[in-house]
Amino acid sequence: METPTSDPPGPALPVTARGDAVPQIAGLPAASLRLLRAAGFVSNFDRFCITPMLLLIGNRLGASLPTVMLAASGYFLCYGLMQPVWGLASDRIGRVRVMRVSLGGAALASLCSVLAPDAPALIVARAAAGAFFAASIAASITYVGDTVPAAVRQRPLSELMTAFALGTAVATVVAGALAHYVSWRLVFALPGLSAVFLVVALRRLPEPPRRAAGGLLTPIRVVLRSRWQWYVMAVAMLEGAVLLGFLTYVAPAVEAQGASDTLAGAVSALYGVGSMGAARLVKRLVGRWTPVRLIVAGGIQLATAFGLAAANRSIPALVVTALLLGGGWSFMHSTVQSWATALSPTARATGIALFGLALYVGSALASALAAVPAEHHAYQRLFLTAAVLTVPLTLAAAVGRSRYRD
Repeated sequence: METPTSDPPGPALPVTARGDAVPQIAGLPAASLRLLRAAGFVSNFDRFCITPMLLLIGNRLGASLPTVMLAASGYFLCYGLMQPVWGLASDRIGRVRVMRVSLGGAALASLCSVLAPDAPALIVARAAAGAFFAASIAASITYVGDTVPAAVRQRPLSELMTAFALGTAVATVVAGALAHYVSWRLVFALPGLSAVFLVVALRRLPEPPRRAAGGLLTPIRVVLRSRWQWYVMAVAMLEGAVLLGFLTYVAPAVEAQGASDTLAGAVSALYGVGSMGAARLVKRLVGRWTPVRLIVAGGIQLATAFGLAAANRSIPALVVTALLLGGGWSFMHSTVQSWATALSPTARATGIALFGLALYVGSALASALAAVPAEHHAYQRLFLTAAVLTVPLTLAAAVGRSRYRD
């Protein structure tokens, strides 16, 4: 493999969109990190809030479940496909500007979701929301990559992972309750209003320095010339398949034991709790543990979680499974994510976007392939497959990271 290009100590001539020189930003102030965490939280809340409301929305709008499911699948599809688009825009016009523009569009799409009179209108509105909210997480990760030295970058990235996990957990637990006792329209209004607030608040976030973008497709060419970028995207695709793809079936496995959908949602939300707790620990371990050790620790948690679920699908066992999956995600994914931010410093946003696209493609493929055994309640075989796949995932991530030199 080629010798990796490490992060430069600072761009020789950082530019703004107008080409003016701007001062180098040293470090990441706490206020800036809070804004980035808020943007990621809102994005993940919006992405996961529809899942516990599908049946209720179908009943309210007089639509079948497969029809309403198009609102969720359309959202996820547009969310994934727009990653490279926002990445190119971010490398060209700036991280903060892309976040503000995309959040403005997301607020409008959320308003359309609130006012949707029927299922077709809701499907279009949610697809648009997915397209616009797709920019926030990748842009916030790229911002950290631009402003924080590689040696300590995983600490603020762990903080971001905590916020992302909290958004997932809150959406899973709160959305269903609000939809049932108040209105499903209120659930879509919350991220929309938050997006409006963030459009204004992000004016205080300084734009990090960046190199001139060159031609429109220059960032993609820069990224795809890196063999390490291809390697890490392959790891991300396998990671998305193993963790995110099979994670989808924890809640159905709980319901298969006779539990209510509310309890199934609560157990699934413990993934977020496990991720938040582990992210705090990872933040302390960065600099004390090597990246390879963090990856292996994450892989052990994932293998243990899926192995336990394959052996015992009782409610207590699946509770432990959800917690361990969250922990494994924080240990492994934050380490691989930090690695991805260092691969293409001159086209960082595009690199992170393609990394995210690989992650979501892997997740979608695994979810689709696992649907048939899940339909027949073959959860033992499903989770055992995930446990086995964790081994090559951990080996690929650990061996690759050990060979890579910053």
